[in-house]
Amino acid sequence: MTRYRCAAEARARAEPLAGTASLVRRWILLEQSGPWGRDAILESRLPAAVAAELGSVAEQVNARLILIRRPGGGASGRRRCFVVRSDRALVEELVVDDVAELLDVDWAALGRSAAVGGAPVHEPLHLVCTNGRHDACCAEFGQPLVKAMAAARATQTWECSHIGGDRFAGNLVCMPHGLYYGHVAAADGPRIATLYDRGLLDLPHYRGRSCHPFVVQAAEHALRVACDLHHVTDLTYRERRRLAGDAFRITFGGPDASGFAVDMRVARDPAERPLTCQAGGPARPPRYELLAIAETGASSPSPSSPSSPSSPSSPSSPSSPSRPRR
Repeated sequence: MTRYRCAAEARARAEPLAGTASLVRRWILLEQSGPWGRDAILESRLPAAVAAELGSVAEQVNARLILIRRPGGGASGRRRCFVVRSDRALVEELVVDDVAELLDVDWAALGRSAAVGGAPVHEPLHLVCTNGRHDACCAEFGQPLVKAMAAARATQTWECSHIGGDRFAGNLVCMPHGLYYGHVAAADGPRIATLYDRGLLDLPHYRGRSCHPFVVQAAEHALRVACDLHHVTDLTYRERRRLAGDAFRITFGGPDASGFAVDMRVARDPAERPLTCQAGGPARPPRYELLAIAETGASSPSPSSPSSPSSPSSPSSPSSPSRPRR
């Protein structure tokens, strides 16, 4: 009998990628060569006491602790640790001889979104999840992707432990902005990285930016597609406001001092299925429906909340914005 594969199922169902990036604003990316288990932090060659303490520190400062390694599992010399604030697009690098030295870092500063004393990093980092012990699809689709990425960008490419969204493997995250991409084939990875060098997004594979809530990610994607906005900095998230029922209005600052209001409805997929290869049972993932988009102008406030998403005071239809194509 054919084993269930969550990524193949998601592809067959053409499950939307938008609005699925894990919500992470602060990251601790710790180099650790060798094998990783399902719980990579605790099931690796990290000293158990250090792994537990670093995991506790990350939780205290609301950061995501991820293991990274060079493709193929080899070490790169002294141990490297990258501290990323994806909401500010900033990366610092700490280099230590002994991983226990990281316990002396001022991690409370990261909790305040301040620098922790590392060296600034100015080139992108590209993370590919290959943690097959967590989910078979991560290895099946991640390994070819990371090999292609490493061949094109050896110093920028890292294998990483679980980052969320196994069913969207191969998964690629581009730092410092925390841009998630899904269903990335080996041939697509280097191209996406080249676009990122130019400050551009690849919208067909774009899952969202990790520092934004899921519905905001979905609204951003819908707005970018409707208005043909591909530059990373074209949109600035301003506010999320609940309307009637399961509808939300999300406002963005746009290019040329413009502004947008995007109305979205959050629903559940009608079909239940396991969302990972090792899921304990079926679930219905969220679906995001675009209700309307309106351009709000340079400094005008977002439209007032309607009593329902279809009321006369809600923004106009999704086809109404008129923006120059890029």
